[in-house]
Amino acid sequence: MKMILAIIRIDKMNETKKALNDADLPSFTATGKVFGRGKGRWEAKVIEGVKEEQPEALALLNEQPRLRPQRLLTIVVPDNKVKTAVNTIISANQTKNPGDGKIFIMPMSEAISIRTGISGNAVLD
Repeated sequence: MKMILAIIRIDKMNETKKALNDADLPSFTATGKVFGRGKGRWEAKVIEGVKEEQPEALALLNEQPRLRPQRLLTIVVPDNKVKTAVNTIISANQTKNPGDGKIFIMPMSEAISIRTGISGNAVLD
């Protein structure tokens, strides 16, 4: 069993939710707004403006980047569905632009249903 943490663009939430449902992975937790930034130093729009020699964009190059609002998805899946979940998240979120997000995969040692007391992979069914 694995836990997948996916940080995605806020505007991709509905598309991601539908894609996961279509991939038979309807269960996940979405955390409201989380804030972060990748390793890039400037917004893609600023870089485009610099290429076009727009004065406003040139002035922004010296400003520190701001944290962007994003969504954090937590998905726990059996080992045999990790690849499907990751590929589904990527296909729903990849724009090929900075800020598409990140996916982290971690081992999950146990899961227990509070309502039924069932544990292990049966919780995920």
